[in-house]
Amino acid sequence: EAPESSPPLRNEAAVRVLRGRMKGIQGHCNSCYMDAALFSLFSCTSVLDSMLFMPFPRCDRNVQGILRDEIVNPLRRTGFVRASSVMHLREQLTDKGQCSSFTNAEKDPEEFLNLIMQQILGIEPLLRLQSGGQKEQECYCYQIFMDKQEDLVVPDVQQLVERSFLSSDLKLVEIPSCFIIQMPRFGKEYKMFSKIIPSLELDITDLLLDSPRECCLCGDVATLECS
Repeated sequence: EAPESSPPLRNEAAVRVLRGRMKGIQGHCNSCYMDAALFSLFSCTSVLDSMLFMPFPRCDRNVQGILRDEIVNPLRRTGFVRASSVMHLREQLTDKGQCSSFTNAEKDPEEFLNLIMQQILGIEPLLRLQSGGQKEQECYCYQIFMDKQEDLVVPDVQQLVERSFLSSDLKLVEIPSCFIIQMPRFGKEYKMFSKIIPSLELDITDLLLDSPRECCLCGDVATLECS
């Protein structure tokens, strides 16, 4: 355990601490979905550090302490988290979520995020979306859904997000404080893309609802949008 708080890893420090053998979060008993989610959320960014410290209204301080002291701080300090630490968290999620399979079965990352953010910590939803002018919907992460497209062989995240929003007729109601994006399914039976290039920056200008944008023909403020 590492009870003293550690800042997220950046630049050369991230490479030095996280690269090499016995680094990252040790997998055990179908934990890959949770390991990957926790590593993405906390190793190199502090955007969601409120999950570790804030006394939210419905916050379970025991789960929060395990997440902070047994997983995030060791990951940031030594670059390694033992499988037993993640299993300790999974056992707590099983008790709180009333789902016995959290300790042994593979889950969808969205199910894990919804459980820990909404039911256990009581965090407000991070995203507000609107589809085709209908009622707004709130969520904690966005999963990319799209049909196979032959022109996308090795896409980047920017392309996938834009095409997914377009195919689902979705818009962001506001700029999100944190935009968690789940890539297309990549399982044993089906792989949509063999590789996806991470976009180091994400331009959400065209994804925002009622956002003023430039006309691609005359350069003035656009009044119409063609998909």
